[in-house]
Amino acid sequence: MYESFFGLTAKPFQLNPDPSFYFGSRGHKRAFAYLEYGLYQSEGFIVITGEIGAGKTTIARSLLEQLDPGKVVAAQLVSTQLDADDVLRSVAVAFGLPVKSVDKAMLLASLEAFLCQCATEKKRALLVVDEAQNLTERAVEELRMLSNFQLGDQALLQSFLIGQPQLRDMMRSPQMQQLRQRVIASYHLGPLDKAEARAYIEHRLKRVGWKDDPRIEPDCFDLIHTVTGGIPRRINTLCNRLLLAAYLAEKHTIGPNDVQAIAREIRDELGPEAALAPVAVVDGSDSQLSTRMDGAVLHKHFDHLEDRIDRLEKTVAAAVDLLHRLLHPERTSKPGTPGGRG
Repeated sequence: MYESFFGLTAKPFQLNPDPSFYFGSRGHKRAFAYLEYGLYQSEGFIVITGEIGAGKTTIARSLLEQLDPGKVVAAQLVSTQLDADDVLRSVAVAFGLPVKSVDKAMLLASLEAFLCQCATEKKRALLVVDEAQNLTERAVEELRMLSNFQLGDQALLQSFLIGQPQLRDMMRSPQMQQLRQRVIASYHLGPLDKAEARAYIEHRLKRVGWKDDPRIEPDCFDLIHTVTGGIPRRINTLCNRLLLAAYLAEKHTIGPNDVQAIAREIRDELGPEAALAPVAVVDGSDSQLSTRMDGAVLHKHFDHLEDRIDRLEKTVAAAVDLLHRLLHPERTSKPGTPGGRG
């Protein structure tokens, strides 16, 4: 809607993960490096955690896009409260194996045969499990058992577990001791700092041809960081609304008052509790305190909204994948065809 008004080639702040907008903050670069290290090790588990909207899925998809399909057979699985038997079938489907009318014993035999075939073809098998915090302990144990498959001394399957902070809590439980012994590296992706938040915003704008229209006043960047807590998806939500509001008002400059107004709008939309917090006042002596108070409340309600959006995105993606498999069964029946969406 506002793209042509500002001379942009696309929406710079879309909510869906898009590897083409990948921004390498210090944290994102380290998380990416951990995944690359895991690929080099070609065994065990790599665990990446972070808040909702921190950019975990974007990092994983960026890595998947760089893989050579002639060397790595990769599959991506989006966990939606999967239990043990469900996760095995989902893994098989993700790798393109037939699962209809197959019991667990045959399913495991098929998976092992497929992984052995990959190894004999000098290919590595990689499973990326997104939203891994939703897995039951029994499902996680099944994934650990899959990591036992070997051909000689070569591990046949490597897994990346990507999830929210609850995944770290799950990993610390006594029941996860055997899995922890298989984890070769883990990393928690934190928020962007103030400098990175500004660089992130400008990076996404420049990615779509931004030439300082609209002009964003310098004070806006620190305020955006405070309100969003430095979480990329929250920044996207706020900045997208800022651009839309500027377009509707036919303005070519965005100032701190605009950021405050949009933050209030979002806060009011998220529920009556948000009205308890005062709105930040830029020129007042207590501006920093009130900004922090407003930001803290917004963080809480952003979390609820983002969680709902995140679940909806994952559900839609899973439904599209299932529809694709039903419409094109011949593409999913051939072993070796990656079933992931990466």
